[in-house]
Amino acid sequence: MVSHSDEGTIGDLVVSVREGKGRVSVLKRYLLTPGPTPVPDEVLLAGARGIMHHRSPEYSELFLRVVGGLKYVFQTSNDILIFSGSGTASMESAVANLLSPGDPVLIASCGNFGERWQKICATYGADATVLEYEWGRTVDPDDIERALAERDDYVALFVTQSETSTGAVNDIETIAEIVRSHPAVLVVDAVSSLGATDLETDGWGVDVVCSGSQKALMTPPGLAFCSVSPAAWALCEKAINPSFYLSWKLARAALALADPQMPWTPPVSIMLALDKALEMIEDEGLERVFVRHRILAKATREAVKALGLELFAGDDPAQSSVTSAVVPEGIDGRQVTRIMRVTYGVTIAGGQGRLDGKIVRLGHCGYFGPFDIITAVAALEMTLRQLGFDCQLGAGVSAAQRVFMEERGW
Repeated sequence: MVSHSDEGTIGDLVVSVREGKGRVSVLKRYLLTPGPTPVPDEVLLAGARGIMHHRSPEYSELFLRVVGGLKYVFQTSNDILIFSGSGTASMESAVANLLSPGDPVLIASCGNFGERWQKICATYGADATVLEYEWGRTVDPDDIERALAERDDYVALFVTQSETSTGAVNDIETIAEIVRSHPAVLVVDAVSSLGATDLETDGWGVDVVCSGSQKALMTPPGLAFCSVSPAAWALCEKAINPSFYLSWKLARAALALADPQMPWTPPVSIMLALDKALEMIEDEGLERVFVRHRILAKATREAVKALGLELFAGDDPAQSSVTSAVVPEGIDGRQVTRIMRVTYGVTIAGGQGRLDGKIVRLGHCGYFGPFDIITAVAALEMTLRQLGFDCQLGAGVSAAQRVFMEERGW
């Protein structure tokens, strides 16, 4: 029996075939969220290999390749620790392993993930001073410099590079230069920026970088990473907060074994997938990866502006991972994301927390090319027109196409 969906104004195009209890939709689907992100076929196939034993020499070889590939992307010679979990696991591991209860810390927060640093630090009993900014703005390095000058006992500064909730990108290079003259260690959430935005861990002097597999690294969710500098290790040795599953010391001990490994059973299939993704990134070359992301982001921003929408976090060339747009007055952003997903098969992200229904976010970190952006923009145009917003069909698509025609770097 063939039936037609009644969802959306062009529902007759969404034909579903029912066979017993199963349902197969012919609507092609596109994922353009800032995480999880699409995964290349080669990476999916690598993860589909048979499971190897995680205490075997074969797995240790895989593990060392992945660590080496991550060092390339992190741009570091520091230790790389890997945990099973999302990017938040890497953030929590940093707080748990660096701090003792009551330690004074400085947090620079300009969005949902800056607030996540606050919540994690509160969980572990840190004495946090927060530099809080309006969502959509970036952290002012001068404020950090003044805060650090006022007291010399801060143990750590926690900040986010790419604030995924808004699209704002903080100037980590300048912040690192300021922190260098202070005893605090610098801890950076790079969950949505690593592999999309330049972050020179060693060159800039960043002590701890936290990230995960599910964004620009083009791999399914399930792996979390931390790079740890000698200064961070020295602080870890003094910290007394409890940690077991996310223990840096246990992870370092497992890394130092004759057959290096993770201390606990790892998601072997995701490690196999990440190994392939890192190989693809190295083949493309990190600088070319950054150029590709800058072009994708520029095309998306130009498209949004051509539709008459406001860029929520401004028109910053550094915004390589996600573009956020203010939803027009009188339109519910939740309806925008629903119609795009249900009617056109294009999934983008809405606003988080206080921005729910007020902005939409188009991701472009990881496995994306020009026609992903063009498809998403076309769906956004049609959705906005369907909701009564007076935008010119094709204006956003044309703007994106002009960027792709003019820019070089593919």
